[in-house]
Amino acid sequence: MEELPHIAVVDDHQEIRQLLVRYLGQHGYAVSEAASAQEFRNQLDAGLCPHLVVLDIMMPHEDGLSLCRHLRATSSLPVIFLTAMAEDTDRIVGLELGADDYLVKPFNPRELLARIRAVLRRSNNPQAQEDNTPKTERLRFGDKIFDLTRHEVTGSDGVAVPLSTSEFRLLCVFLEHPGKVLSRDALLELTSGREADVWDRSIDNQVSRLRRKVEEDPKNPVLIKTYWGDGYCFTGKVSPA
Repeated sequence: MEELPHIAVVDDHQEIRQLLVRYLGQHGYAVSEAASAQEFRNQLDAGLCPHLVVLDIMMPHEDGLSLCRHLRATSSLPVIFLTAMAEDTDRIVGLELGADDYLVKPFNPRELLARIRAVLRRSNNPQAQEDNTPKTERLRFGDKIFDLTRHEVTGSDGVAVPLSTSEFRLLCVFLEHPGKVLSRDALLELTSGREADVWDRSIDNQVSRLRRKVEEDPKNPVLIKTYWGDGYCFTGKVSPA
């Protein structure tokens, strides 16, 4: 019997956890819940292996940002943040840490379901419904080797730098469209399957993080160029490695 995709819900509000356990369960997902970051850490230590985590930012003791930082240092588990409207700064920090998406409370469970499906489609996940990544397992650009299987970039010094799920998807899109200026809206659609709202700066944050991992000087990028008012363009030469 095929394993159901597993969603972990980490939120200190019991009613939200119960709502999502019931709703996501009705739509074909296995769902586990944790009332705190520590409880979720304990579950992971005990062998829990979710395909995606829905993570509240504001929780007592350890908040969602701290937990996301831990997850990014130890795994490529996709993360969708739940945030309050007033937490704009925390939302931006969460995206900079490598979260794949966010949803503002109060939220419509149907919209969260759509975000979950979009993230899983684009993640390196056994339950993914499609694979939009290049077919070659290793690509070269400049002095970097991009390993699509291991989700990491290796420089001339031989040091492998792991990529988060969102960084991996963004680099794939750039390498599939070298020399083409891609708007923020196009990049968001290609990487996350959704449209940007007027305040959405998540692509800018993702580009900034990716530059820190592939550029020699992220403040003066030569591979991922900014075209003000138009978007971004990958200028490097791409070839199989």
